[in-house]
Amino acid sequence: MSLTIKAQKREAFGKNASYRMRREGRVPAVLYGQGLETVTLALDKKDVIGILKSDSGENTLFKVGIESEVRDAMIKSLQVDPVSDELLHVDLIHISMDKAIRVFVPVSHTGEAIGVKAEGGFVDFVTRELEVECLPKDIPEEIRVDISELHLHQSIKVSDIAPPPGVKVISEPHSVLILIQMPHEEKVEEKKEGEEVVAAVEETKEPELIKKERVPAEDAAEKDKGKDKDKDKDKGKDKDKGKDKKEK
Repeated sequence: MSLTIKAQKREAFGKNASYRMRREGRVPAVLYGQGLETVTLALDKKDVIGILKSDSGENTLFKVGIESEVRDAMIKSLQVDPVSDELLHVDLIHISMDKAIRVFVPVSHTGEAIGVKAEGGFVDFVTRELEVECLPKDIPEEIRVDISELHLHQSIKVSDIAPPPGVKVISEPHSVLILIQMPHEEKVEEKKEGEEVVAAVEETKEPELIKKERVPAEDAAEKDKGKDKDKDKDKGKDKDKGKDKKEK
C-alpha cells in the first residue's frame, strides 16, 4: 500500500463553509471505523479523483495522513451532485489489515461465446458486481469468468465461478452473472394488398348524411303552377255552388 493522501481536520462547518472548500479544490469528508472516533476532514479533490480512476476504484486501499497520524482507509461512499456530477462529500472507513471485510468487486469475462460467434446471440451482463469477503490485502480488482463454451440461452451463475485464493463469495449462489441471449426481433404484421386498399378507403370516408331528394327548379315551378290551377278550379266550383243556391 504505497498510496498516501494528506487530509486536514475541518474547523468550519455548514453549507457556506463546504461551498468555499469546494471552490478551493477540496472536498468535505469523514473518517470512521470500529472503536475509533469519527474525524471530520478536508481532502484534496484531485487525490480522491485519482483513487476513483485507479484500477481498483473504490476498493483501493490507501493511507490517510492526518497531522502526525496515518491511518489505513478505503472509500466507503460518495455523494455526487446529480445535475453537475460535482463531488460533494466522501465517507472514508478505517481498515484493519488483519480483519476480513466485505466489498463489491466487478465481474468481467474472457473468450467469445459459441452462442455469439456461431449462433447469433449476444452477451447479457445480468449482474455486474459480486459481494465478496476477504482480508484487505486480498481484495481482487475484478473477477473474470470464461464464457467461450456458452451456447444460446446458457448462463454462468455465482455458483459456477471459482474465486481467487482467500476470497469468499457472499452473493446468492443461484444469481445469474452472464447470459447468452438471442436479439429480440420486432414482429411486423403483414397486410394483404386488398386489405391495405380497403383500410385506406375507410380512413378517408366521411360519414354518410341522409339528404332530402333535390327537385330541379323547373320541375318545382311546374308543380307550383299545378297547385295554383287546382286552387282556381276549387274556387270556380265554390262560385257555381253559390249561384245554384241563389237560384233555388
